[in-house]
Amino acid sequence: MRDTLLFDLDGTLTDTDALHFEAYRRLLAPLGKTITHDDYRHRIMGAANEAIMSWLFSGESQTRRLALAEEKESLFRAQLTTIVPTPGLPALLAWAAQCGIRTAVVTNAPRANAEAMLGGLGLLHRFEILVIGDELARGKPDPLPYQTALDRLGRKAEHALAFEDSRSGVQSASRAGIPTIGMTTGLDVATLRAAGAIAAIPDFCDPWLGARLIGDYGSAPGGSVTA
Repeated sequence: MRDTLLFDLDGTLTDTDALHFEAYRRLLAPLGKTITHDDYRHRIMGAANEAIMSWLFSGESQTRRLALAEEKESLFRAQLTTIVPTPGLPALLAWAAQCGIRTAVVTNAPRANAEAMLGGLGLLHRFEILVIGDELARGKPDPLPYQTALDRLGRKAEHALAFEDSRSGVQSASRAGIPTIGMTTGLDVATLRAAGAIAAIPDFCDPWLGARLIGDYGSAPGGSVTA
């Protein structure tokens, strides 16, 4: 039986891709730069800020890149006036708490972003720990963030299930040995599977997920425990 659920944040718990894209657009416009949606999907989505800023501003100093990264995140947070959880998420987390299933968020987002988003969603209390990739020696796609979550919870990879929406996130969780379900918020099923996802779903109401949870945990949100 599995006893742990691990979640990415952006694009998994809530769809924030449009807000991030707009924040980058506002950051880059005064500098005479721009990005396309394809750039965002392939070079930014799920990546750590250090890698993103090194790509966008390769000629700038590290100090300047850090300042630009913080400016972008401020632009992002300023847009967090109304965010909503991915359909089915509140019920899934309530069910996990009732069943004693351990939960954590594992993200490359800065801590200020993560806490603001979870607070805005009203879900901060639902997660035991929050693992921030930038606070570790290596972020996603390295497996370290997910290994850290397992270590802090005292759980094993084979007893966990992860949810991710980006290539780097799926790779991170999969490389940590955790079966990973892709979220089709921004990428298609084939791309998520190619990155290592065992399946892909649009949201937490998907019937496939309910069947998977019953098989792995003995029950599912809104369902009865099996014999």
